[in-house]
Amino acid sequence: MEATAVVVSILLLAACLCLGYLAFRRVRLMRGGGVDVCLRRRPAAGSRVQSRDAAAGWHFGVARYRGNELAWFRLTSLRPGPSVVVDRMDLEIVDRRTPDGAEAYVIPPAASVLRCRVQGVELELAMGPGVLTGFQSWLESAPPGRTGYRQAS
Repeated sequence: MEATAVVVSILLLAACLCLGYLAFRRVRLMRGGGVDVCLRRRPAAGSRVQSRDAAAGWHFGVARYRGNELAWFRLTSLRPGPSVVVDRMDLEIVDRRTPDGAEAYVIPPAASVLRCRVQGVELELAMGPGVLTGFQSWLESAPPGRTGYRQAS
């Protein structure tokens, strides 16, 4: 009985340490200029995954602008670095829409969903109105003479 109590105590301590680390990491990222952005990697067309629930695959995270890169840190990841890095010179916004019915319960209210293509890989970003304005400003502020950001028609 005592051995079981010790194992349970160790597991609870480990869980508390993990949760504490995640909370500390989020606060540190937000204080360093981070913004709340949800991300979903889009499956290939015709994939079995695409036909599932429209709300599946969204992950909450914090995005930070680092020069020409947008670094996205998944909220529930213990990984110290970014989970996804997007270079604005390789980014193409394919579509902008409001969240579908089931998505409205998963992503923040009043968010816009941007379907993007980065080097042939599609992903979706969901962000609130203020964050979207900052994101578009960052995209459009590329140095003169450089090609990159483009909005698909």
